Amino acid sequence: MRAVRVAVPVPALDGLTYSVPDGFVDPPPGARVLVPLGNRVVTGCVLPPGSAGGADNRDHRPAAQPGAGPRSPSAGNGAAPEAAPIRPLLDLLDVEAFLPDDVVRLAAWVAEYYACGIGEAIAAAMPPRAWVESERHAQITERGHGQLLIERGLRRELLERLAGGRPMRVGSLAGDGRGLHAALTALERDGLVMLTRPLKGAAAAFRTIRTVAPTVQGLEVAGRDGDPAPRLGARQREALAALRGSPAGMDTAILAERGISTETLQRLAALGLVTLGRRTIERDPFDQGSALPASANVVALTSGQTAALAHLESMASRGSFGAALLHGVTGSGKTEIYLRLASIVVRGGGGVLVLVPEIALTPAVAGAFHAAFGRRVAIQHSGLSDGERYDQWHRIRRGEVDVVVGTRSAVFAPVRSLGLIIVDEEHDGSYKQEESPRYNGRDVAVMRARRAGALVVLGSATPSMESYQNALNGRYALVTMDRRVLERPLAEVAIVDMRAEYATAGPGVILSGRLQEALGERLARREQAMVLLNRRGYATAVFCRQCAATLECPNCSVSLTVHRAARRARCHYCNHSMPVPKACLNCAGPYLEQTGFGTERVEAEILAHFPGARVARVDRDTMRKRGAIAELLARFASGAIDVLVGTQMIAKGHDFPRVTLVGVVSADVGLGHADFRASERTFQLLTQVAGRAGRGEARGQAIVQTIYPDHYSIRHACRQDYAAFFSDEINYRRSMRYPPAVALVNLVVKGRTLAAAMDDAGAIVRSLRSAGDAYRVLGPAMAPLSRLKGEHRAQLFLKGTHRAAMRRAVAETLAAMPEVRRRTVVDVDPMNVL
Repeated sequence: MRAVRVAVPVPALDGLTYSVPDGFVDPPPGARVLVPLGNRVVTGCVLPPGSAGGADNRDHRPAAQPGAGPRSPSAGNGAAPEAAPIRPLLDLLDVEAFLPDDVVRLAAWVAEYYACGIGEAIAAAMPPRAWVESERHAQITERGHGQLLIERGLRRELLERLAGGRPMRVGSLAGDGRGLHAALTALERDGLVMLTRPLKGAAAAFRTIRTVAPTVQGLEVAGRDGDPAPRLGARQREALAALRGSPAGMDTAILAERGISTETLQRLAALGLVTLGRRTIERDPFDQGSALPASANVVALTSGQTAALAHLESMASRGSFGAALLHGVTGSGKTEIYLRLASIVVRGGGGVLVLVPEIALTPAVAGAFHAAFGRRVAIQHSGLSDGERYDQWHRIRRGEVDVVVGTRSAVFAPVRSLGLIIVDEEHDGSYKQEESPRYNGRDVAVMRARRAGALVVLGSATPSMESYQNALNGRYALVTMDRRVLERPLAEVAIVDMRAEYATAGPGVILSGRLQEALGERLARREQAMVLLNRRGYATAVFCRQCAATLECPNCSVSLTVHRAARRARCHYCNHSMPVPKACLNCAGPYLEQTGFGTERVEAEILAHFPGARVARVDRDTMRKRGAIAELLARFASGAIDVLVGTQMIAKGHDFPRVTLVGVVSADVGLGHADFRASERTFQLLTQVAGRAGRGEARGQAIVQTIYPDHYSIRHACRQDYAAFFSDEINYRRSMRYPPAVALVNLVVKGRTLAAAMDDAGAIVRSLRSAGDAYRVLGPAMAPLSRLKGEHRAQLFLKGTHRAAMRRAVAETLAAMPEVRRRTVVDVDPMNVL
């Protein structure tokens, strides 16, 4: 029997074994296949022999049906029942590998390292619209119509929903789904409904348009003088006349605009005068303004850039794996190094992958590479439509691209002859995916470069603790650029102690006197300013002065944030929202107070102080529309906006020469988080945003407002002294045994009640502690965010220096607790422990 292992997109599931039916060719690794899974049909990906992600190598056999008899005659006399046959593949979607072998093996490594199912990791590497699956539909029968008025409760409700006669998706039939599947099963058993599973999706999702071209006979008829053929109508003759000028054919939509219908063309085709076909149209994101215009002008390198490029070029020329940390201060010209190094690698026949942390950065970086490499650049990020991402992915797969620019998922892009990976702003937490597979794009990029024998360059003005430690211990080469281009000075940074401001002007102060004065000066000189607050919304909480109750999310243990423009209070975790009440929901008192503030309030304050200023805001609330971020940044770059207010989206990677002032409101907003990375994030954010000022001819200034002016992360950020910050922070991490001093695995256990979550977490802890002493187990304890999206959460940690032993212990423990495993989130090398 021929068999293959297949990865299916199901959480925590390893590779499954299926048989290859007679008449099927053996599907190669990386090919997509249709397979049965339970009572569904799903797309799977064939795994290469010996790859990770299928340690148990389970055969996928059909489960015994309820009420079924024994599987063999001996099953009732004490003998083991005969195993059911391995289920066969249903169809082959590809005759060649859809995912390249190196990408499949990289995904398998991700599954093993980040303790997730191989199918989840493969799914992260697939382009959109690559999956075909069955979707359960329900349709009422004639008997169901006759029984409709007799039924009661949920059964009648379902029959009424189906009474129109058309099949409906099961998921759309009932709001909460409680009892839905049991009721449908009973209705099917009674013959009142019919349940089906039609396939949804297609093996290929290219966009095509209909075309029409004249045949030789059609051209002859169209070229005759006078009436070419009495049997042709006026529209038919008009169509042939139009096609005479386009012998290669044209889009039917063009003819439709002239009133020539599809029926007319079909009649011409039946007469043999035209042929109808379809043409593939590539959805090009560059045509939609997804990349900012960028100049391809050649600039002279500084001595620091020249030395850095020479070092990196030497590493790239070896043709073997190498890793370098490019530590360059803000404005030192790292992007120019990326462009020149990429050009060197491309000229040598290698492919280049450029990762950026945020979609907000992708237009600028993609624009720079597009200016340098033209059509040989592709982009990959979630801000594109599914169709655009699909087409761009296939351009990469066909080898039509030299450079790929994208966010973290682009680390799986099928780049051929990979020679260079660049991870810009490598410290950024956006590289870590917060849902399964919980991979870090930066670390996966390093592994991919290792497997491809390529150079990986990690660039940042504020490197992560892990990367800088790797550079100090020699695992990465350290390449430093400590001067800005054109010898421009770093921004002058001033700290404003907000405790003094509150004492003078009251606790409601948002913009300090010094920041107001500086903004006024820039507006008077027609210069630009950026103001950062890493918190969105208008007010962060609503509380009652009569009973002290707060307006809280019913699903999460957080207060609702007020968004004045939308006139609603919203949870930023589950998106629950409600109108802002006029009276307390607890005591009905009218004494509601809004406290705290976000970017929406800062924008309003600036407009109140400077009514004539042109102010815009960049956060998730204003940038929901596709292309909005690129359009707004282009307006800011052109000088059409005076002050840009935003969250961390404006803090990194942008180069606006007219910006001479950066204001930071509540610089310490992140220091209160119960997270060991709080100081690191604060230092990085402040250093990065201060670096946006003074990139042109005029010197820049940054004004930092804080109530903790003496905290080391704020002091060192204002001096832009990374070495001093690293020294203080690494001492703290070593004393508390946090990464990079040790490895960390975070487990979050969910439950309907906190007691249930704590009980399950306690069982995991007891099992882990009995497994050995290669690590230390902390917990369980209530998670800082104890309730999220209606589920209570308990938390525990593993600390140690043996990552493999820790992951193995977690995998073995959870394998023995399958019910608990489904409610447990495993996060290896977490970036966020809230």
